[in-house]
Amino acid sequence: MFGIGMPEMLLIAALALIVLGPKKLPDLARSLGKGFAEFKRATNELKSTIDLEIKAEDERHDKELRDQKEQKLSENGDEALSQLKKGDTPAEETEPVVETASQKPTEETADPDTEPKHNV
Repeated sequence: MFGIGMPEMLLIAALALIVLGPKKLPDLARSLGKGFAEFKRATNELKSTIDLEIKAEDERHDKELRDQKEQKLSENGDEALSQLKKGDTPAEETEPVVETASQKPTEETADPDTEPKHNV
């Protein structure tokens, strides 16, 4: 503790006994013990209060995120319903137009640079 070994502790105890005397030394030790215990109790209480506040803030933040997601989902659902009522199809449900290889190009879509070949 604090880098103090047994010889140093004995020296401090002997000096305290000499300076304070045998009658006041137990009272001083008792009051120091009570002071350290009170300090430890206060720090533990502060720590638990901070932990509770952090937990409550996390719960509030999680609730806000859930509310935002629910609101966004309901807005998207309302938008999809309003489009269906109008007769429109939502963008993700429209089918793209796909040309197949079996479709032949017409003269309008044929390449103008190429001339038609005639059998002579």
